[in-house]
Amino acid sequence: MAGLTDLLGTLLQQGMTQSGNTRMSNTIDAGKSDDILGGLLGSLTSGEKGGGLGDLMGSLGKMMGGSQSQGQTTQASSGGVGDLLGGLLDNKAASGVIGALAGSLLGGGSGAAKGAVGGGGLAMLASLAMSALKSAGEAPSGESNILKELSKPLEQQNLEDDAQVIVKAMINAAKADGKIDKSEIDKIIGKLDDDGLEEKEKEFFLTEANKPMDMDAVVASANNKADMAAQIYAASMLAIEVDTAAEQRYMKNLASGLRLSPQVVAYIDSTMGVKQA
Repeated sequence: MAGLTDLLGTLLQQGMTQSGNTRMSNTIDAGKSDDILGGLLGSLTSGEKGGGLGDLMGSLGKMMGGSQSQGQTTQASSGGVGDLLGGLLDNKAASGVIGALAGSLLGGGSGAAKGAVGGGGLAMLASLAMSALKSAGEAPSGESNILKELSKPLEQQNLEDDAQVIVKAMINAAKADGKIDKSEIDKIIGKLDDDGLEEKEKEFFLTEANKPMDMDAVVASANNKADMAAQIYAASMLAIEVDTAAEQRYMKNLASGLRLSPQVVAYIDSTMGVKQA
């Protein structure tokens, strides 16, 4: 049965903006050297012994961990996004979805289940949020649902709830310049059809896409949780170019409404490769 995690997976693969996939790749890649990225690509595409998910996650862990390039350590090293993603290796559910997302971005996972890609997106956002908060000396409100073993129905429902928050935030951000173009809506609906999503997911998307922009509702959906607030901000960056005054104003107001510190915002922008206005 499809769900909102599947819808999120389709939106991430379809790309709501030209920069979306680049920003996701930047977050996973975090500026590491081409040889390490090449090792990850090899893990994704190799049919040789040892070329499966275990090696993929090992390469991802090294890439996101404390490796150095030309003597410089990126901010994703010790205590950063890399350490958090590396820690997911011990979590079978989370490691699988991160692998699906990486495969999708790098061209080796086109057949991945959209729920797995969506789950990978949630894991990426949760790791980035926790790392950003830690870098600013702020404490997250608790362990994100995607970073837990999802063995119980309640935990799976919590994950769906998180996906709903993120999907709504992305759709709302896409309206920063006014509204989502009908041609863009039709393109996404076509992709949802191709991916076999059910009518209720398509109806959910259409309903949200046709609503007026409502930043107050997006801010309220963070439920005063610092880590969810950071995830909402980062997810919005996947749905918006931030190359117009209206989009820049939207992201500035969103960060303010979510009560994100300048340090957290700067960390997320830098990791995703977004130039601050």
